[in-house]
Amino acid sequence: MNKDIDNIALDEEGYLLNLDDWTEELALSLAKKESLELTEPHWEIIHLLRNFYQKFEVSPAMRPLVKVVTKELGPEKGKSIYLMKLFPGSPPKLAAKIAGLPKPANCI
Repeated sequence: MNKDIDNIALDEEGYLLNLDDWTEELALSLAKKESLELTEPHWEIIHLLRNFYQKFEVSPAMRPLVKVVTKELGPEKGKSIYLMKLFPGSPPKLAAKIAGLPKPANCI
């Protein structure tokens, strides 16, 4: 099913209103809106975040994100500097947005 970003309901900050609308194609469109080109390392984090959300029904803030990345992908990737390079600004917010997840609760 092809979902055009213009026909998808987003909140005022650009997060999906219906999490079931998410597709990898939509992630590419969301990333493009953020001037981000997704590479394999981006997808690793996006899929990890989606799995985390399925388990815990929450989008992780920076500390839990770093912990889960360290646990799942290794200590070289479980560093905030690595995540900042992939998702500039606020990695938890930007990665959650592209992954089609709600904004992490304690991220402003």
